[in-house]
Amino acid sequence: MSQPSKIWLSSPHMGGTELDYIKEAFDINWIAPLGPNVNGFEEDIQSFLNTKKPVAALSTGTAAIHLALVQLGVTHGDEVICQSFTFCGSINPIIYQGATPVLVDSEPVTWNICPKSLETAIKDRIAKGKKPKAIIAVHLYGMPCLVDEVTEVAKKYEIPIVEDAAEALGSTYKGQNCGTLGEFGALSFNGNKIITTSGGGALVCKDADAKQKTVFYATQARDDAPHYEHTHIGFNYRMSNIVAGIGRGQMQVLAKHIGYRRGMNAFYQDLFKNIEVVKVLSEPNEDYFSNHWLSAITVSKEANFTREDLRLALWEDNIESRPLWKPMHMQPVFKDLPYYGGKVSEDLFDRGLCLPSGSNLTEEEKERIAYKINEFLKSHGHI
Repeated sequence: MSQPSKIWLSSPHMGGTELDYIKEAFDINWIAPLGPNVNGFEEDIQSFLNTKKPVAALSTGTAAIHLALVQLGVTHGDEVICQSFTFCGSINPIIYQGATPVLVDSEPVTWNICPKSLETAIKDRIAKGKKPKAIIAVHLYGMPCLVDEVTEVAKKYEIPIVEDAAEALGSTYKGQNCGTLGEFGALSFNGNKIITTSGGGALVCKDADAKQKTVFYATQARDDAPHYEHTHIGFNYRMSNIVAGIGRGQMQVLAKHIGYRRGMNAFYQDLFKNIEVVKVLSEPNEDYFSNHWLSAITVSKEANFTREDLRLALWEDNIESRPLWKPMHMQPVFKDLPYYGGKVSEDLFDRGLCLPSGSNLTEEEKERIAYKINEFLKSHGHI
């Protein structure tokens, strides 16, 4: 018996017009890290975010965070705070700059950086003679962090916030788009994101001068001269005109894709509505609007099954699911970094599972997912 087709956790979803922009780039021979698609994509993102802050299209979301830190003056010997419960791309740029990441636990409502632990970390680092240069606040799985509380702490100690909104394009807090709430905002267009350019990212900059500096650093910091003159260290981080063409086509379907992702979250909310031992991550109140890039659940400690039992059951039917991010302070490479907080993120990692959330899931695939989950729950006496 042949294996059923694979249901992916989050696969690329093309809109249909991407090739038109790519063909145009070939027709006019703009195959470089500049051109009309790059400019147009930046304008499209800025318009969607409804912000006056300019956008710089880059090679990755990690590059965006890196260039934000460069412009905030983060350098060797400095410290930058970031939540531990995230992808390594959030904190690797800190190390690129020769600085030390200071890791902070999450709170259990949004799963993002805990404001109380954040303030504890800041106070202790200052007491040790190292005031943090920046705070990287992540909007995990598309869920905005406790923006007001985190911002209040940051302002109290006059530390700038870099938003890691890589997973949160289209998410809002009190009507304002994630990525526009801090000093800088990083976006990602990786293959599994809500829209994709195959690879790519962008930095939402605080003003036109910051965008100019971002583009300067992203193009090897070449000074204005007829020859190659360099007074700064630069990076090869600019997005190409071809990749930006994919992005322009994707922007045309972004709102629709957000609707589909939110529909998948509603699908899981309904599927688990009578299952007391399973909780689906959802907005705490009307101030929060999540794009629900990935829909995630936690399994109660009192359940007679684990998230790993469910993951393996889904895998038997070729349905991909994945544990939540393993906290950075639990990673072998980062185990010696300073860490503040309790065990919220560790507990989420132990009990949490991301479920198939793609905007291109068919009704047949959703039926397969529902059937397999219900079969699993029934076998454990919950239906």
